[in-house]
Amino acid sequence: MKQSRPNKKDKKQTYKQYQANRQKRKAVDTTDYAIGIHPVEEAIKGGRTINKIMVAKGKRNKRVHDIIVLAKARRLMIQEVDAKALDRLSNQGNHQGVAAHISPYDYIAFDDMVVAENTLVLALHDLTDVHNFGSILRTCEAVGVDYVIIPERRSVQVNATVTKTSAGAVEHVKIIRVKSLGNALSALKEKGFWIVGADMHAPKDYTEIDYRGKTTIVMGAEDKGLSPHIVRACDHLAAIPMCGKVNSLNVSVATSLLLYEWHRQRHVQNQ
Repeated sequence: MKQSRPNKKDKKQTYKQYQANRQKRKAVDTTDYAIGIHPVEEAIKGGRTINKIMVAKGKRNKRVHDIIVLAKARRLMIQEVDAKALDRLSNQGNHQGVAAHISPYDYIAFDDMVVAENTLVLALHDLTDVHNFGSILRTCEAVGVDYVIIPERRSVQVNATVTKTSAGAVEHVKIIRVKSLGNALSALKEKGFWIVGADMHAPKDYTEIDYRGKTTIVMGAEDKGLSPHIVRACDHLAAIPMCGKVNSLNVSVATSLLLYEWHRQRHVQNQ
């Protein structure tokens, strides 16, 4: 028995499904990639396991050439690829002609923390923006933060965007994932840490807080801030004064202010 031909409407629907499936096949999981010159260079120098380095065919600038030399010195596999392949991998972003397929980020276990007298921990509560996370990690590396703690759920994780936004700083910052940030803060208190939370309604200016000694600074997502149970876990709450019409700062900027105040006080203490 002859099957009836699909009508035009059926053909149109089938084509849409085909296109949707095609896009799914094209989508690339970039979690385990370092994309761009700085992220690739720092991944190599940081000792991350690298499966292969991909460089675009054609003319290369000196910085890409230097990465090739560095990769060869480490006996890493180098693959020449079409620039369009890197375009797809970076989602049409600025890949700068180089990318690396790397091992998954190796998070530190909470129990493996090494605590000293002036250890600084940054805890991020429900932060979901990967660009802010990358910027924060870049500041952490510059200031000298010992550990960054993030929750396993409802939080950013290390991926290609974070690696690129941090300019490779993610390779030099120790990041811990925990099931419960509240429990982690309680455990840090038992280790002798003072917990300082950023809160726009706090009675104290962030420069009035004493950050000397073991300190944990807690930052919340810029749209929600800190949850009540996290606020209760804090020993001090610090506010950033706002003199303009905007009522809050970008979380990466706010984090930088508190971290550099910690750095200033520590520098004064060591003089």
